[in-house]
Amino acid sequence: MNFIDSHCHLDYKDFEGNIDPVLERAKNVSIKAFLNICTEIEEAAQVIATAEKYPQIFATVGVHPHEAEPDLKQLSKDELTKWLVEKSQHPKVIGLGETGLDFFYDNSPRDLQTEAFRAHVQAAKITKLPLIIHTRAANEETINVLQEERGYITGVIHCFSETKWLADQAMDLGFYISIPGIITFKKSQDLRDIVKDLPLDRLLLETDAPFLAPVPHRGKRNEPSFMIETAKVLAELKDVSLEEIAAITTENFQKLFTKADVTPLIL
Repeated sequence: MNFIDSHCHLDYKDFEGNIDPVLERAKNVSIKAFLNICTEIEEAAQVIATAEKYPQIFATVGVHPHEAEPDLKQLSKDELTKWLVEKSQHPKVIGLGETGLDFFYDNSPRDLQTEAFRAHVQAAKITKLPLIIHTRAANEETINVLQEERGYITGVIHCFSETKWLADQAMDLGFYISIPGIITFKKSQDLRDIVKDLPLDRLLLETDAPFLAPVPHRGKRNEPSFMIETAKVLAELKDVSLEEIAAITTENFQKLFTKADVTPLIL
């Protein structure tokens, strides 16, 4: 049985630069590979360095919607696209993002969020790498950008906690849906009802560590080993074995992130 954490932030200060015990605890519960996510220009070098150090860790490059304003002060939209394309040539960089729109917090102006998002989409068309999309309180706007920018684009709606409409629209565009620990929360019955009806062959698992630790670890710093709790709830919702959840979500990761060679890690 092998799992992949498709979205975590292992270079955040919460892990204090010492992730070896974190990786070991994950391995002990069959979580064998990790996608370490970049959220701003200045973070990219460290995210890539971590992927270079650990064979089981892969990387992305990207600008989170919260960071759109400060990062677009460094680079124009076209320059950001060029930067993403250049950085993605690294063999361990297998995706672009996280990018998208967050109209809940509005930490960056909405027009700049959209501009940065479109830069990532353009880079995805050039590189053929999948997008890692963050969307909150901006479902229609997110789908509109993806529909307007039609071309060779694929990716994942990460940390899914929104509507069935968003999931359906995203899957119609060829995207996958990543399930976080939120499905374990008591208050998340509506989300569980939605996830129950989503096709298993379009689902991934993630922690979004260090955020959103699942029950029974809620309130603690999240880490990849905790993802097993999310997998158990997903298995219950789908009425399948934990082993089947592991096999299908790992296969889905391989189908989406084709640049990643995870086979040696999960044998």
